[in-house]
Amino acid sequence: MRLRDAYSAKAIAIVNTNAASNQIPYLGSLLFPAKKKMGLDLKWIKTSKGLPVSLMPSAFDTKSTIRSREGIKIDKTEMAYFKESMLVKEVDEQEILRVKDSADPYAQEVLDRIFDDANTLVEGANVVPERMIMQLLNPTNGHPSISIQADGATYSYNYDPDNSYATNNYVALSSTAKWDTAAGSSTADPVKDIQDAQDAVEALTGTRPSIAIMSRDTFNKVKACPSVRNYILAQNVSATVMITDAKVKELFLTELGVNIIVYTKKFKTEAGVTTQFFADGYCALIPEGSLGNTWYGTTPDERTLMADPNYDTALVNTGVAVTVTNTSDPVQTKTTVSEIVLPSFERMDETYVIKAY
Repeated sequence: MRLRDAYSAKAIAIVNTNAASNQIPYLGSLLFPAKKKMGLDLKWIKTSKGLPVSLMPSAFDTKSTIRSREGIKIDKTEMAYFKESMLVKEVDEQEILRVKDSADPYAQEVLDRIFDDANTLVEGANVVPERMIMQLLNPTNGHPSISIQADGATYSYNYDPDNSYATNNYVALSSTAKWDTAAGSSTADPVKDIQDAQDAVEALTGTRPSIAIMSRDTFNKVKACPSVRNYILAQNVSATVMITDAKVKELFLTELGVNIIVYTKKFKTEAGVTTQFFADGYCALIPEGSLGNTWYGTTPDERTLMADPNYDTALVNTGVAVTVTNTSDPVQTKTTVSEIVLPSFERMDETYVIKAY
């Protein structure tokens, strides 16, 4: 059996698609559904009022970085172009020959390991737009923006160049109004803060946000607020009430019509540090439905290599290009995954961010 028979771009795409169907989707993929454009004309990347995103480009024409099994590296890019590779080396080529023997107990393990390498790259590609989207939904300085630093390159995109979002759709709580106020203080009031945010968005756009996104730590701070406890106790005749996640969520749904989503999904940064997609200390109020789109452009691999019979290239997840190439000296199989991606944020004005602590 030839390695190429078991390890083709099409096979990788099928395996990745099947595996993805059994996974809980990224929240960002639901709020910013994927769309594809030929190339990536910046006029398609919009913020509120149809304004274009302000960004800082760099350069194309760089080789993909070979990714180790442990680390993550990405290349300098223009217009959010990401590319990585992994290798099946000569020793792996020898081990794949075990597949010939169907009785070999290690055969499936070898194949699974190879496909896991490809899925690692594709999953890494999926992290990129999710990371971008969550930066937009919990801006640390009040300005929805994207900034990703890796391998000496910085990708910076400003979605609030006129400062209107930071002025009208963002508040940083101060002093005892913060949600992490020490127990015993009754001044922190997340219910009122979220209601005020709803009112602000409704006054500005006519839309009233009905979903609140926060991290587990932020949600636990809400649960611990004496004011929230008092609201719940006032609705129950029993003097002893356990303040559970369900009761807190029910309070916000009943009183404000707000569904709370506690988003705990994590990723590893380029430095290998485990990080939450949605940062602690923030609450994002959003309306029902999609907020924008995740735009995928045409990567050089897709544009050039898909038409070249010497390369094996396929697309997964709308715009992620997977290319498998073989070399004879040394005998290796190289998998390269690339994407050009950037979210648009047309309903930005209908959202609100509370910096809670």
